[in-house]
Amino acid sequence: MLRVMLLVLSAVALVVVPARAAPATADDGARVVGERWLDGRTVDLTVASPAVGGQVPVRVLTPPGWSPTASRTWPVLYLLQGVGDDYTSWTRETDVEELSATHDVLVVMPDGGRAGWYTDWWNGGRGGTPRWETFHTGELPQLVERNYRGGTARAVAGLSAGGTGAFGYAAKHPGMFRAAASYSGLLSTQFVGVPQFIYTTVLREGLDPYGPWGRESLVPAIWSAHNPRQLAADLRGLRLYMSYGNGFRGALDTDWWSYDPFETIVGTTSPDFVARMRSLGIPITVNAYGGGTHTWKYWQRELRASWPMLMSALT
Repeated sequence: MLRVMLLVLSAVALVVVPARAAPATADDGARVVGERWLDGRTVDLTVASPAVGGQVPVRVLTPPGWSPTASRTWPVLYLLQGVGDDYTSWTRETDVEELSATHDVLVVMPDGGRAGWYTDWWNGGRGGTPRWETFHTGELPQLVERNYRGGTARAVAGLSAGGTGAFGYAAKHPGMFRAAASYSGLLSTQFVGVPQFIYTTVLREGLDPYGPWGRESLVPAIWSAHNPRQLAADLRGLRLYMSYGNGFRGALDTDWWSYDPFETIVGTTSPDFVARMRSLGIPITVNAYGGGTHTWKYWQRELRASWPMLMSALT
């Protein structure tokens, strides 16, 4: 009986990580205030962020052989969520744990707010919080590198609004990332009707629809400064992947009639971004797969399709 009890206790034992010094802070004082290990590879962090103005959760998948006290560092892949979701979405909806299990890379999945749109909110010109871009490209990388042995070889990928964020961050922060991938991302945010769609996604979460970038018709320059299409020239030199459907029933849809207006908007506007990239002579892998809805089954497939490119860029 005692032997059985010991075996059970051993099976449910808490993950033990090597002791280390008090966590280092980011330059602006952002710090890790919570660390909860879910298993031997997965840790949920809570970050007190001056940029966002509160606590932000972040999920991290560690690679084989990782240690917080190691003398080496590991490349980092950042995965960005979509609107209306959270930092748990990638491990909840995809096999990223399995995909990354044999790769020498840290996978960092930060929260991006229910409708943060991967930007420092303009707030009618007042600025202030939330400053999601500052958190994702300033505070968080510093904390990952100073506390979790993250290196400076980085890639970024995202779905839907996260795809907008992935290409926007890569363009606005030259040299920060080696590769970027967008799955069903809005990459031409000033295309006819798209600003109104973005307003709706923010309003749906009970937030100020003009908070991120103002009203596009009144301050188009603010929108242009964050529009991946307008920033396309700054993506030169990166490994790039994008994919999108048209919103109609596709190979992975099981209902006899499937239609998704969100993906139709993405499918209608994405060719505008592709044309811009072609005109600039910037190489990009594009999977315009036609039929397909704005759903995880397609983003799972596209994560796998782009994975070899992302990994090769980090090594």
